[in-house]
Amino acid sequence: MNTMSLRLTFVALLATVGAIHAQTISTPAITAPAFSPRVAASASPVSMTAPRPTAGGLLPLPAAGVPTGLEPFFELSNSDIKFSFIRMTEILRDKKHEGWVLAAYPDPKTSDPLIGAGFTLSLPARPHAQSNPLNPHQFLEPSSEQLWQAAGLDTQRLQLILSDYQSKLETWGTRKYRKKIRQLPDQVTDDEALNLLRVAEVHAIHNARAYCQGFDQLTASQQMALTQLVYQMGVNLEEFTRFLALINQGPLVEAAALTINTVGERQYWQDVQASLIHSQWARKYSTRAITVIAMFDPEYAENPSAAEKRVKATLHPARHRQKKRKAHTAKA
Repeated sequence: MNTMSLRLTFVALLATVGAIHAQTISTPAITAPAFSPRVAASASPVSMTAPRPTAGGLLPLPAAGVPTGLEPFFELSNSDIKFSFIRMTEILRDKKHEGWVLAAYPDPKTSDPLIGAGFTLSLPARPHAQSNPLNPHQFLEPSSEQLWQAAGLDTQRLQLILSDYQSKLETWGTRKYRKKIRQLPDQVTDDEALNLLRVAEVHAIHNARAYCQGFDQLTASQQMALTQLVYQMGVNLEEFTRFLALINQGPLVEAAALTINTVGERQYWQDVQASLIHSQWARKYSTRAITVIAMFDPEYAENPSAAEKRVKATLHPARHRQKKRKAHTAKA
């Protein structure tokens, strides 16, 4: 194909993506788009060359086309967010948060297969309705297979990893499997895991916007905090009803993001933080929670350590029950 044909193809693809985006904004429908991984794989093949981030965008357009239903992933650019994408990647890779493992390993709670920085390998595509009529952004819940494709990886390879994972899980069980994590041979390269993480982060940013109608008015650290919550919890964030109600109080969000000079505005963000501090998630994953919750403090950028100390002072980690020791009878 000559250079002119390539340019025309690229322009046509951008026009299609723009039309889809315009339709998403103007259409009042509140249901998420239907995803079909099998159809997407055959109808719109993706490049097996891992996509590299570009200067203007978080994800470049794949050379061989975008999987059906994932067009919005390739519209997002760095100018759409205030926080450092690189910084969030560093945080998620930290062992105090998600960690970094280059082989499939089990989630301690659900036994779902994870890889890289907690990328789930077995999620199906799911509907996720937008319940807020004032928020034009729709939720995107594609399957793990589609996200794997968006990262430029071969789906047959994914199936081999899943098959190997299931075999090990049946042999070892979740607890023994997790003890062997550091002994597992790599199943993806460092670059491939980074591409998976990048796709998952873009997914989280899209859904953070769908959760919060005032996302664009949040500070950089607040945007990052909400995106991390979505990354960690997925659809389970729906259960945080008080938190979601607070961050969607439009006028308060906009005013509190612009200035923190009044007692009422300070109290607003303290209430937002308190709605998370008093959750089971915060008590169970206290180290991770302190970092995320502190980012909602409007003064976080000036002194992150102080913001974290304020959260830590009010957060009480979950207490683990200890087995009662049998009393030893003293010998005469």
